[in-house]
Parts: sequence; C-alpha cells; structure tokens
Amino acid sequence: MLDTLRFVWTVTPSSWPSDWRLIVGYSPLRVVERLRFVAVGAYVVEEFSIQEEDVLRRYFTNLDQPVFALVNLPEVVKGALFARYSRSAKSLRRLFLDEFVGELDIEGDASIDATVGLDRAEELYEKVFVEYGDDSVAQLGGVHLACEQASNLLTKVLEWGRLASYLEQSTRYIAYDSRVEGRYRYFRDPEILASSLGTRYVGDLDRLFDTYAQLAVKAEQHVKTVTPKTEGDSDFVYRSAVKAKALDSVRGILPAAAQSNVGMYGSGQAYEQMLLRMRAHPLPEARAYADMILTELRKVIPSFVRRVDVEGRGIAWSDYLVDTREGMESLAEEILEPASTPDVAARVDLIDFDPDAEIKMISAMLYPFSHLSEQQIDKQVERMSVEDRIQVIKVYNGDRRNRRHRPGRGMERAFYRFDILTDYGAFRDLQRHRMLTMEWQQLNPFHGFTRPELIDEAGLANEFNEAMERSASLYEALEHPFGAQASYAVSLAYRVRFNCNLNARAAMHMFELRSTPQGHPAYRQVVQEMHRHIAETAGHHAIAEMMSFVNHSSEADLERLDAERRAESRRAKVSGS
Repeated sequence: MLDTLRFVWTVTPSSWPSDWRLIVGYSPLRVVERLRFVAVGAYVVEEFSIQEEDVLRRYFTNLDQPVFALVNLPEVVKGALFARYSRSAKSLRRLFLDEFVGELDIEGDASIDATVGLDRAEELYEKVFVEYGDDSVAQLGGVHLACEQASNLLTKVLEWGRLASYLEQSTRYIAYDSRVEGRYRYFRDPEILASSLGTRYVGDLDRLFDTYAQLAVKAEQHVKTVTPKTEGDSDFVYRSAVKAKALDSVRGILPAAAQSNVGMYGSGQAYEQMLLRMRAHPLPEARAYADMILTELRKVIPSFVRRVDVEGRGIAWSDYLVDTREGMESLAEEILEPASTPDVAARVDLIDFDPDAEIKMISAMLYPFSHLSEQQIDKQVERMSVEDRIQVIKVYNGDRRNRRHRPGRGMERAFYRFDILTDYGAFRDLQRHRMLTMEWQQLNPFHGFTRPELIDEAGLANEFNEAMERSASLYEALEHPFGAQASYAVSLAYRVRFNCNLNARAAMHMFELRSTPQGHPAYRQVVQEMHRHIAETAGHHAIAEMMSFVNHSSEADLERLDAERRAESRRAKVSGS
C-alpha cells in the first residue's frame, strides 16, 4: 500500500489532494481506486499564473481538481457564473478570471483563502447540531459545486436527485472539435486503458471525434446553403443559429465518454444522498468522483456530510444499495426471458393511466375551495353535467398568457406512465426534469440509432453510419470484460429505453417547454407524442387541451433563430440602458 502511495506522489504531485487528512479514513480498496484515477491522468490539470492563483484561491476550494466548491462570492454572482458556464467551453475558474473578475471589487478579499477555515466551520456547525439535529439543519445549508470533466454517463448519475439544481454544458452551443493538451474531451477509464483494449479505446474514440469535427463543418456549410441569411438578421444571430443547427445534427456521433461540465447547487442533505448513491454505483468513475466531491464539501459543510463514510451509517447505506442492485441484476437475468429480436424503432408508449383521472382531477381542483371531505366532493362531481365539469377546468386553468402561467396542484391528481425508446441525446435533455419518476436501462447499441434528416440531406449518411458501426463494435469488445464501462463507447445517437411516470401538471411543464420550435427535434418529437397519447390513447381531451402551449409544428429551418433574435434584442436594451 505504501509503495502505491509513494508511486502516485512521485508521478503526479500536482494532482494530489490538498487535504491529506480526508484520504486517510478511506478503506485501502477505496484509496487504491482513487489513486488509480489520479495516476493515469484521467483529468486534465489546469494551469494558472501566480497572480491568477492569488485571485482564485479566495473563491474556489482548490485549483487543480475537477471538483471544487464556490465560496466568498455573492449568490447572484455564483448564479450568473453558472448560467454562463452552461454555454461556454471554458472551465469555471477560467471563465471567472476572463469574464467576471473585472466586474467585481475583490480588493477587500485579498486576505481570504477559501481552502482554510475548516476547523472554525466545524466548531460552528457542532454548536448548531447540538440544538437542532443534523437532518433538519442539513436542508438549509447549501453549496455551489462545479463538477468538471464528467463523462455523459456520470452527468446522469450526478443529476439523479430531485433536491438539487443543475446546469449542464450544452452540446448545442459548445463544439467538441478541439483538443485540450493534445487530447479530445472524453473520459479515459483507467481500467480500460490498462487493459489490452486500451489502445483501441483511445484510437476508436479519437476517430469518432475526428468524424464529429469533420461533419460539423460540412453540416454548417449545408445549412448556410439551404437557409441563407435574411436581411434583418445580424451576422452574429445568423451564425449562432446556423452553428446550433449544425451541432444538433452531429452530436449523435459523440460517445457517452464525451466529457461535460455540470454546475450544481444543493443542500447538505441533497449532497449526502447523492454521495451515498454514487459510492454504491457500478461505474468506477462515479465512485472515484464521489470521493472528490466529499473532499470539497468537507471544506465548506463538513458536518453535513460526516456520515457518508462512517461504518454503520453511510457505508452501511451504500452497501445496502450495492446488495439490492446486484441481487436484482442476478434475479432479472434468471427469471426474465430475453427478447427474440431487439426493438429498433423509436417509440413512445402510454402503458398506464387512470380512466377516471379527469373526474378525480376536478375533485382535487375544488377541494381547497370547500369544507367538504374529498369523498363528498367526488360524489358531487360524478353527478355533475359535462358542461359543469368543463367549467371547473376552464376557471381553474384561467387565462394562461404564456407557458409560465401554470395552474395549481389539482392537476397532480392525474398520473401517466410512459415507456420510451429514443436516442440518448434526447434522453439527456428530458432526464433533467425533476418533478417526475424516471428510470433507464444501461446504454447499449442494440436498439439501433437515430440519424437526423439534415445528415441525409447534406450527403453525410455514409460517414455517420461508419461512426455508428465503430461505436457498436467497440462496445461489443468492452461489454464482457468491463460491464457498465462499455457504455462509454456508445454514441449519443443510439437509442436507450427508459420509463417516465409523471402527473398532468409536470407533463404540462415538460411538454410545453420541450416542444418549443427552438428545441432539439429529437426530444420535441417525444413530448409531442406523449401529449397525443394523453388526448387520444387515454382519452383525456380536457387535460390535453389545458396544455395549450404544446407546439406540434414540424421542424423549423433554423430552430434557434427566433430565440437568438430575442436574445440580441435584450442585449441591445441592456446596452442602451
């Protein structure tokens, strides 16, 4: 064990965790796993000048790890920084230096060091915990956390929880055609790299990124040809819309190993739950990343995450999650017969709903405005005429002037469960909605892939198909020896199966938001079909009609053009004022 520690210390001193105390408590197996991620250079270490380090040290809990917390900054600055982060190719620390420091008065923070003060914070939290208890207080202390260089498999693990807020780097605005220190931006799994398939893994993923970069240029040229700039649009607006259209069409080539940045804000309780899940996850990247997150959180909310790696508490909880997952994997393999042929057609199926949902929803709408019991209201609604029921729905829905005007919780009485098979890129966007229950199966290439029409129109289908074949072949080579890690090889155009259980109010929000013309065509088609199922399959026409801002128009020429025009108009107003 000591030999391993000396080896990593010698090879990668700049990547070693700044607080040695936080590693010592880990079991030998966990220490070795984390050190392996450091030793193989799984993450790029960003370099800063001495002057930049002096500034950054005041506001970020470390300067050399992909996970770090933000401190000593106004909440509005942290929020604005994360918002800008989602559409920038820069790291958060570099973005802060380039675009935010100049707007802030930082002279008074010269003596601040965000990496110190742990003992004082611990003492303060202890006093509060004695009085109020850890669970209740942990809901009220929050942290802004940056999670960088996370694979597209890991981002879904990070974003599983309902009790936190997330902003993920967009594949629509960020091109993945450049290299950082000579490497494309994808996760290099240490176990795969150390195996006989390591060279092939890097070579095949490099080829996928090469194809992505080449087709992005060709797709952009095609879009410019078929959709020329109009006289009223500025060059910036037109270029932005064209780029978004082109990147949308080729993002499916990117493998799930492609790395992204995620900005998070959550309470201590939300982070504790996330860490317990991550430490039990079958993906080694998730387990090692959990340890980095725990290290940073202990610098700012130490007591809130104290139980995570304590025997009999967090460790027992994570072990329970591992045992149940492995038990279910074994049982499912034993008792379920595999399908004779894989389902390779994209589909949205409504598999469960309540035929009486509209009547029950009307009762729920009336309940808070009455002194009657729910059963009494139910009986009266059942005796109502259709006209009276429609009147209740119309008044409750009100005069909605835009999709942000949403009626109350009475709509949550109606539930729908969908089984969906669509490309992983669309799933990534839909999965981020919090007010629903969603579970998904392991990403693999067996359900086929989706090829955008623009790719066919531009004459790029052969190159696209070759990339898909390369992705599938690499997955098949990795599947047996590496299990969950094989999914790194799967391109985002391949379909994944997932289910979605949501109430009518959550459906209104998701369908109206994700069906707007500026949305990606892949997820627009999914929510449009879900909306049709509520109206036609379930026969809930009144509920479907309440969702008046669901847009069923076909694909636009430049989806982002109107949005970019509005953004430019807002910028002009701000500049003028």
